[in-house]
Amino acid sequence: MRITLSPIRMDDTLLLARQGDTLTLNGEALDLSGVPEGATLPQDAVDCSWLASDIRRIDGTLHLTLLMPYAGTASPDALFPDPIEVLADGPIPLPTDTSEVLQ
Repeated sequence: MRITLSPIRMDDTLLLARQGDTLTLNGEALDLSGVPEGATLPQDAVDCSWLASDIRRIDGTLHLTLLMPYAGTASPDALFPDPIEVLADGPIPLPTDTSEVLQ
């Protein structure tokens, strides 16, 4: 899974985790297993306020962009984050606060 982050100034918290093709955002599971190779799932077909792009599967990897909240003062890593390559199941740390993980 390749997640591009789009920073946005807000006080909300985003907690992410992956289990196979399911992405969990703040406790809400988003099952992406139905996106076949080479297909695009339009953003407006997904009920997820954190999603900021269509979802594509390219060479077996899901590609998507998520909004990433940051506080009033944020590090350069939070303001200009690199895409995240999620290779394993489990919590996905974000550059805003790597100490918080989804339980």
